[in-house]
Amino acid sequence: MTPRPPKGPISKLTDSLRSKAAGLRDGTGSQDDEHGHRIGLSPSRGWGRRNVEFIGKVLIPQAVKLRRGRERSLEAVDVPAGKARVIWIGHASFLVQMAGLNILIDPVWAPWLAVVKRAHCPGLSLHELPRIDLVLISHAHHDHLDVPTLEAVSDGQPIIVPKGVGSLVRRRGFGSVHEMGKWDSLRVGELEVIFTPARHWGARYVHDVHRGFGGYVLRQPEVETMTGGAATTVYHSGDSAYFDGFHEIGRRFPIEVALIPIGAYRPVSGRGVHMNPEESLAAFRDVGAKRMVPMHYGTYALTREPLDEPLQRLMLASSSTGVRHMIDVLEPGEPRLY
Repeated sequence: MTPRPPKGPISKLTDSLRSKAAGLRDGTGSQDDEHGHRIGLSPSRGWGRRNVEFIGKVLIPQAVKLRRGRERSLEAVDVPAGKARVIWIGHASFLVQMAGLNILIDPVWAPWLAVVKRAHCPGLSLHELPRIDLVLISHAHHDHLDVPTLEAVSDGQPIIVPKGVGSLVRRRGFGSVHEMGKWDSLRVGELEVIFTPARHWGARYVHDVHRGFGGYVLRQPEVETMTGGAATTVYHSGDSAYFDGFHEIGRRFPIEVALIPIGAYRPVSGRGVHMNPEESLAAFRDVGAKRMVPMHYGTYALTREPLDEPLQRLMLASSSTGVRHMIDVLEPGEPRLY
């Protein structure tokens, strides 16, 4: 039997692309070892029909509507030791003030995401923010990592991103770039930042499936030690479908307030990459938080559900399950102290 000749560079490239394509279809691949729970990119049957529906019923009508809301001015206050002040900017963007730091999470001020128009103005003016001490990015999708926004807020401070995302934010004006994997932690002053798992996907385009994804727990360990645990812990889940990892996050950390997405559950692709409001409530229950702040709705029409539907469903489901008093619905730009 004649031995096969060694593979040339073209054949190796072809094999690599085939392997990546398989991972994109079924959700397997190199990310599974590091992050787990990666969802494949292959759309379900009916993708073409759903595309037509989305363009005609959502994308075009939203493009001609006036943006709702207005940018607010943020009053400067001293946040008490051990507490956290949370301000929703819109979508998944938050300003969190705790441990003497101003922390931006997934900051996106973009008026458009490609052809998707922003439906609600950012809650705060980008140019009137307090000095930002730390930036956190949950994953590389354009509605969570916006390069113009990052370049506008960067001023030599550190930025934390998932593994594989650092190349997108280097040379953008940050003093240091820290890549984190599942359960990794980093101390910034009196703040501890822990990277948590999610069930999602991290590719910014199609080929870059190596990029990570997840959420963050923000703790104040010194205050916890001095007060016997009486310090606010904030959890931002990033984007995620519902999965059993929420139980593990809640088991590891005593979470006071959970920032959890409730929208984008009817994607054109038909893939289950986000939670609907009822699943979001289940995630809130699993992490054991005392308060839930809903996010990832009402800002960008990324999927086929009406912009106002996620919050309506959340209010109905939380009322019927007796937890409505634990849900804090913030207006963009409205501060809340925890």
